[in-house]
Amino acid sequence: MVYDNARALANDLQNSEEYTQYKALREAAFANETTKNLIGEYHKLQMKAQAAYLGGQKDDETMEKLQKLGELLQLDRTASEYLIAEYRLNTMLGDVYKILADAIDVDLSALEG
Repeated sequence: MVYDNARALANDLQNSEEYTQYKALREAAFANETTKNLIGEYHKLQMKAQAAYLGGQKDDETMEKLQKLGELLQLDRTASEYLIAEYRLNTMLGDVYKILADAIDVDLSALEG
């Protein structure tokens, strides 16, 4: 029964407005190779900044690059809309995971930023 419910949830997520918008906007943004590469670099910098933060370090150079690249991507409507859709999808998935973790009393404080 749990697996059946998980499959139903997966189907609901796949058909959600957040995912369908994300998928369409990702396809549009990634159609341009330059935009695709810039978004990829943005994600790498995000991960590097997050790793530094979680390690208790301050990486000013990465943060500056991340900010400048973010500003550049905001100027590209397609990239900007994709990143907003990605954020919305990740927020929804995080909320779902929190609901599931709360139901079985799992502590997620280590994952909070």
